[in-house]
Amino acid sequence: MKTLPSKDEIRQWISENPGLSAKRDIAKAFGIKGDGRIELKRLLRELEGEGVVEKTARRFHEKGVLPPVAVLQVLPPDRAGDLYARPLEEGVDDSPRILIIAKKGDPALGGGDRILARLAKVDLDDYVYEARLIRKLGSNPTKVLGVFRSNAEGGRIQPVDKGSDKEWRVSPDMTMGARDGELVEAEAVGARRLGLPAARIVARLGDPAGPRAASLIAIHQHGIPDSFPDAVIAEADAAAPVGLKGREDLRDLALLTIDPADARDRDDAVLAEVDPDPGNPGGFILWVAIADVAHYVTPGSALDREARKRGNSTYFPDRVVPMLPDILSGDLCSLHEGVDRACLAVRMVIGADGAKRSHRFLRGLMRSVASLSYERVQAAVDGTPDDVTGPLVASVLTPLYGAYAALMRAREVRQPLELDLPERKIVLDEQGRVASVAFKERLEAHRLIEEFMVLANVAAAEELIRLKRPLLFRVHEEPSPLKLDSLREVAEGAGMTLAKGQVLKTQHLNRLLSQAQGTEFDELINISTLRSMTQAYYHPENFGHFGLALRNYAHFTSPIRRYSDLIVHRALIAGHGWGQDGLSAWDIENLEETGKLISDAERRSMAAERDTNDRYLAAYLADRVGAEFSGRISGVQRFGLFIRLDETGADGLIPIRSLGREFFHYDEGSQTLMGAETGLTLCIGQKVMVRLAEAVPVTGGLLLDLLSVEGATLRPPRRAGGKYQPRRPAQAAAKRRVVRKRK
Repeated sequence: MKTLPSKDEIRQWISENPGLSAKRDIAKAFGIKGDGRIELKRLLRELEGEGVVEKTARRFHEKGVLPPVAVLQVLPPDRAGDLYARPLEEGVDDSPRILIIAKKGDPALGGGDRILARLAKVDLDDYVYEARLIRKLGSNPTKVLGVFRSNAEGGRIQPVDKGSDKEWRVSPDMTMGARDGELVEAEAVGARRLGLPAARIVARLGDPAGPRAASLIAIHQHGIPDSFPDAVIAEADAAAPVGLKGREDLRDLALLTIDPADARDRDDAVLAEVDPDPGNPGGFILWVAIADVAHYVTPGSALDREARKRGNSTYFPDRVVPMLPDILSGDLCSLHEGVDRACLAVRMVIGADGAKRSHRFLRGLMRSVASLSYERVQAAVDGTPDDVTGPLVASVLTPLYGAYAALMRAREVRQPLELDLPERKIVLDEQGRVASVAFKERLEAHRLIEEFMVLANVAAAEELIRLKRPLLFRVHEEPSPLKLDSLREVAEGAGMTLAKGQVLKTQHLNRLLSQAQGTEFDELINISTLRSMTQAYYHPENFGHFGLALRNYAHFTSPIRRYSDLIVHRALIAGHGWGQDGLSAWDIENLEETGKLISDAERRSMAAERDTNDRYLAAYLADRVGAEFSGRISGVQRFGLFIRLDETGADGLIPIRSLGREFFHYDEGSQTLMGAETGLTLCIGQKVMVRLAEAVPVTGGLLLDLLSVEGATLRPPRRAGGKYQPRRPAQAAAKRRVVRKRK
């Protein structure tokens, strides 16, 4: 038998021959045969145990160095359109930069795709490996977020997704040291076989029942980036306040900000003055000044790439995941009282009827005279000013409300959709637990700011259309005929009418909402109308905004928290020649893709915010299981009823199996469930009394029992062993036939 090589010789050979690193290749190289292969296997196992080499896919390679063939995950294209990838090999300390070299005939690749690729080390400044595709393996692995439960075989993960009862198996070597009851993030591994699917824990997230865990779960569950790369922080830290050069001086204008009392950023300031022009009696000059984020977040910068990826800030009851680092969002870009701030402003002239007569955009430097909350402004106008608002009432606040009254006259003519669905606000105590749930108060001060912002957004869209500059419009298309038919059916069931056979306008829907106002069907019609609407999105083509009844509309007023507004700012800068930080050629070329990315990000944030509120509400109600609540049916599905509780606005589910042994027919068109025996009809908007059967804070799930509908008491559902009994209508019918025969 040939003498076995030393461990150093084996390691050196593997390092020099990465393409021939299977055990049989090593044996052939050193002339090892027969029983010597057993000893070679032992040596390789020892090298692996010592961390000198590692084994992947039956091949050995030097620890910390990528093998010649590896599984990679494709990253989103960079600003030059190049595709890079990261290795999915374990043991690589600093993920090397890998450029994908595409050849003719290769399938299209996108961010998240998994590929098997052949690697070549190149040691260049920009990247250290080149990858050539062997085959595409699929997309990003399934992500799992759940509670880890340890056992003798490793453990299981119980998902936190509402409605999911699928568990995942975790082998002992893939637990990452997670403790029992800990919240973890994992990803699916291996092919699906009999039994539970397998997963590998990739992150430990702490106690799922701890304060502020609800938003943390949503952040990870929805993949919201919540930490900034070092390059982004470095750029933000290097930012400095701007001077007057190249800007108009607006510091003598009495611009002020009006925001929620707990506002985290202040990106818009307003001012109204009576128009001295005798040709515009009763008219006003309106100013809207917006933080000049474009000065700090320039095209192609690390800040820009990260902001585009995030799309928007995401707001939770206990925290905010900002689009920009705090030094910008909370300081240099925020229009704080008494400090000079860069801005893009629009000066608009309106008539007494609220119609905009003209506008002019400029790049300026402003200084806010006050940072006020909605409540303080409203109190001052209503006759109870404080030390700060008192001196501003006559000179600043009264003209603001005068201009608002004019804008409301224009709104009445335009007739945007007037939905009345009050929002709830979750208030947390100092420990991060829910202290109360209350209605958000809607003040005139809120509506005033909304109307000013809408007009400024219209002006921005019209200005860029005039300049023939590309931009992202805020698009809201009219409802589909199918959804309108469903709404019409609900309205007719409530004894109301919705015009048919004509071009739909918001005034037709407002007429329906007006019919329902003050009746028992008020909430039903509002919810049904909302559900008939399409979802708004961003697009470089202008398809109008149906809900606001506006032909030209773009987002201009919130660039601190929305990337869409930053694009509009850049378009205005480029269109007016205000500097080199305007819309770039790359921005223009990728405008449609950007619109889709940020539209998807917006939906992601909305889902995360909604899930977080559900979890907080479930935690708030967890100690009230067994209590009775009033509510309304907010949704009807084949599997059950969704109920919105009056007290908290929480949404719970009444599974259809809990409604007893009667079979219920589901009508998708009318959104109803009808009992086959009793004829009981359940539909959206009905008043109900329910009992809270279960509240699960980690998922946000609420299960309810139905007690009464519109005051009519129902028989309690039958249960066995504390669990819902499934309905078996065919078996029940057979049993009744047997009983009748015996009689």
